[in-house]
Amino acid sequence: MTVADPPLATAEPADSQRDDFGRRLRDTRKARGLTLSDVAQMTGLAVSTVSKVERGLMALTFDRLLQLARGLDMDLPALFGREGTSFQRDSLTVARLGEFQPQETPTYFYELLFPEVWNKAMTPMTGTVKARSRLEFGEMIRHAGQEFVFVLSGRLTIHTEKHAPVSLGPGESAYLDSGMGHVYTTAGDEDARILVVCLPG
Repeated sequence: MTVADPPLATAEPADSQRDDFGRRLRDTRKARGLTLSDVAQMTGLAVSTVSKVERGLMALTFDRLLQLARGLDMDLPALFGREGTSFQRDSLTVARLGEFQPQETPTYFYELLFPEVWNKAMTPMTGTVKARSRLEFGEMIRHAGQEFVFVLSGRLTIHTEKHAPVSLGPGESAYLDSGMGHVYTTAGDEDARILVVCLPG
């Protein structure tokens, strides 16, 4: 099965994405009778972070999204409020052009593929790497599991806490321990486009 590379033109504006996500998170919290402090305690995120996300002032990185989903005992796609069904044996799902759940942070624009399939063993996504420097990140990203990254276009640099930076071009790929601190940056003038598949730990 071939997954098409979705065009960025189909994505919602970042402000709208953050507002929608924040509203869904707030509705979920209130429906469960939880306070901001409760969510912070359950997820390990700061109260101020949860509050900013709910108000549409902050977008979470992938590792923080996983942290939020696990803390709330939710499947990651369910955080985005879309209808979905659990993966079934003998099933086949196709991602058509532009069918993804967008998420934008200052360093990445990524698209979660197959958001309607819940409880997947893997989390596939495509993305655009906006960051040009390791210094654009605070802490490195880390989350339990393993990660595959394939460069679709542009040049990508992988920075980790254990290895020297590695540069990849179109058609090249890497496989890494997601629990090791890591970030991706674009090398060159053209934003790197990547396919990433994460396997939770």
